Amino acid sequence: MKFRSVARWCALGGLLTALALTAPAESHRGHRLPTCPVGEASTTPPTGPAGRSTPGACRARGPILESGVRLDRIREAMTTPSGYHHLGAGTGGEWGGVSGRIGIVDGGVRPGTYDFVAGRFMVKRDLGGGNIAWLEAGWAETGWAGAGRQHIYTFNTNTKTWQFYDQYQLRPGDKAWLDLHTDGNNVWQAWLWWNNRWNLLTAQQLPIGPTAYVEQYVEVHVDASRAARLLVPPVTVDNVQLRPPGAGSMPRYWREDVDTQVGDMAQQRTGGFCLNWLTRYDTWTAGDCQVTRTPPKR
Repeated sequence: MKFRSVARWCALGGLLTALALTAPAESHRGHRLPTCPVGEASTTPPTGPAGRSTPGACRARGPILESGVRLDRIREAMTTPSGYHHLGAGTGGEWGGVSGRIGIVDGGVRPGTYDFVAGRFMVKRDLGGGNIAWLEAGWAETGWAGAGRQHIYTFNTNTKTWQFYDQYQLRPGDKAWLDLHTDGNNVWQAWLWWNNRWNLLTAQQLPIGPTAYVEQYVEVHVDASRAARLLVPPVTVDNVQLRPPGAGSMPRYWREDVDTQVGDMAQQRTGGFCLNWLTRYDTWTAGDCQVTRTPPKR
């Protein structure tokens, strides 16, 4: 599969009017789970796989801030050299899911702008004719929602909107465990390990099939109409695992033997941002080259 950047959609046109508070997202069959209680970010790794049958599994309770206007119009209008960047990698083959841990930082996003910084995992399929179906989940700091706060978020091509989950209060320095997978029925699920239990964020029936191409990225976008440099501290991504196709398959670390596409990050440096592979491709950091430092291997 030739690497390509996905033209994304988001809540940007009319920063004050494109946001809406909604009830908890109606996940596909998600109502069968109890709602998740308020709690703190987990400091220990998951104790079992993400899924409805895992002890303690629950669903996000909301409220969820939802917004949706097309980002591709902004992409067309970009003029700043530091503009819009993908830092990370995608698979050249198909998998049944992806999981891992992403660090949260203060990205220095300017309120009331089209700036954003995000760390996320994605599963996707190119349907042809310029139509791509996908689900992504991670954390984001945007200029149009939350006054520069970091949010857990999801995005899917059924609703074509960002969903910001304010139930989960993030702080720079936190780390979020996330899991995206399907049980083979075309329903793709996004899970967050929070309060030491798996929280179902959303489950969407997408025309992707039982396997998908996978991405792991830190994304940075600077408002094209207000040129600036965002000094993004290093975002650490680690423990990244891929789930092979088939029920009961055990996840495996995303290592060099996996067919991997790095796109415009072939030189690991672009537009003032640097990507440092600590272990290809399951442990890495990405951020501004002036503030990114390669931490020692553990």
